[in-house]
Amino acid sequence: MKKILIILVCIAIASTTVQAQFLKGLKKKVEETITESDKSVLSEEEIGKGLKEALTIGIEKGVDQLSKPDGYFKDLEIKIPMPKEVKSVEEKLRAIGQGKKVDEAIESMNRAAEDAATGAKDLFVAAIKEMTIKDAVAILKGEDDAATRYLEDHTRQQLIDKFKPIIKKSLDKVDATKYWKSVFSSYNKIPFVKKVNPELDDYVTEKAIDGLFVQIAKEEMEIRKNPIARVTDLLKKVFG
Repeated sequence: MKKILIILVCIAIASTTVQAQFLKGLKKKVEETITESDKSVLSEEEIGKGLKEALTIGIEKGVDQLSKPDGYFKDLEIKIPMPKEVKSVEEKLRAIGQGKKVDEAIESMNRAAEDAATGAKDLFVAAIKEMTIKDAVAILKGEDDAATRYLEDHTRQQLIDKFKPIIKKSLDKVDATKYWKSVFSSYNKIPFVKKVNPELDDYVTEKAIDGLFVQIAKEEMEIRKNPIARVTDLLKKVFG
């Protein structure tokens, strides 16, 4: 009888121990689940901060890339060509052995854009600071280039106003104006052609800004799609 009592006590103790371990394990699992749930719920403030951080990083990387030598010139996606409306100018000059002048003009336009690119950073940063929580939430849920499109809508005209004098100065600095005049001076000497000379400042300004937004869209896509590009804890949480 004693032996039976001892066995029953042991079973009870073992059962209590197992139950306690089970409850402890269950409690830990619930706590982990709650913690993970809390992490997955982003506040609107976190979304706003995360998006602004992502944009700032993307802009800095994008502008730095474009302002390097060949930032525009060697990137076929954003390289500034001769204007479409004067394509005949390029063709006729190359046909009469004046291709070098055309090449110099094209390279100098791209060098001017590279020289001026850093001037965009302050305008972009100012636009980011003005972004509302509502804007940020909509952008996070939007297309892969939603943030870039937002920046373009809110800064393009300001960029044109600010960029044009910078571009003009850069065009003179890299002798683009000289090469441009040389191209059209040579072209206008060809008999029976219609005299043309598009406004260089306006053209390079528009194309330089187009290139900026293309590059920033690439950086935005990288942060959205590539975990390695999320270099801060906030970015990992917002875009994870």
